[in-house]
Amino acid sequence: MKYTTIIDIAQALGISKSTVSRALRGDKQNVSKETRERILAMAKEMGYTRNELAVNLRKQSTCTIGIVVPEMLTPFYMNFITYAQQELNRQGYRVTLAQSHENPNAELANLQMFEDYRVEGILISVCHTEKNLATYQRIMKKGIPMVFFDRTLSSLPVSKVKIDDYLKSFFLVEQMIRRGKRKIVHLAGPDYIQNSQERKRGYRDALEKFHLPYCPEYVINAGVDFSGGEQAVEQLLKQHIAFDALFCFTEMSALGAKSNLQKHGIQIPDEVAIACISGTDLCVLVHPAITAVEQPVKQMAEEASKLIVQKVEHPELPDKTIILEAETIYREST
Repeated sequence: MKYTTIIDIAQALGISKSTVSRALRGDKQNVSKETRERILAMAKEMGYTRNELAVNLRKQSTCTIGIVVPEMLTPFYMNFITYAQQELNRQGYRVTLAQSHENPNAELANLQMFEDYRVEGILISVCHTEKNLATYQRIMKKGIPMVFFDRTLSSLPVSKVKIDDYLKSFFLVEQMIRRGKRKIVHLAGPDYIQNSQERKRGYRDALEKFHLPYCPEYVINAGVDFSGGEQAVEQLLKQHIAFDALFCFTEMSALGAKSNLQKHGIQIPDEVAIACISGTDLCVLVHPAITAVEQPVKQMAEEASKLIVQKVEHPELPDKTIILEAETIYREST
């Protein structure tokens, strides 16, 4: 596809490129009104649009923030992107998006692409706590700030926006125990994700508080998606493991687990209760509705966006950690 350039307009009118450029910039002092009108009319006729990328590169600024998420189709990340884009647009920045598909190599390629695009800064929810540490360090050393959200890092001094995954998990499991549940299975996320580690630790400490045993067979790596929850329940039933509650790493694994329990005729919550972290509106749209810790996604997106803009415009500012309050919504599933 060929775009109309300043040179095309200049050739069509038989005038210099510099005159066209000045007219399109609104220079009234060095270009007569008649010439300006001719140039603007020709630009409109030829479908000329200003190349903002080229302009910004000349200014050594692209006014673009890159956002990397594990998956765009999950409700949490869809909402995050929406709210972050609104806030960044409000502050005069454009947004370019990429997803890692839970693959560190894809995440690495996305980060390298953002470097090539010369983004001003990067918002990222990582898919692995260790694989791309050297790349994060290299990017930030080049002067491209990064802010980590939701899935963050403890191994690097970086800016981050998150909830207290440990405490929220602890309190959620504690409430399940107080409601009479004793054989609580944890459908855990991958061990290489920090908030998965923190949620598992909260689960374990809640059991310990009530002198309940921590059983390895009660911790199943169900991943982050619907099918992982389904398969975890199938595994429990095939192995004849008795359980009366499920504490799920994500909303999607909780929905998958719930679906399979109902296929087997297991009553929720009378026979098995279900609760999860990172609930969205999907938890309300199913029956029974699922008890969940709901991350304040709008606030997280806005705080992360404000933080990355601060880091772009004031690189001397120290790194900052923002811990947001998350509300636990108790519903019919418990």
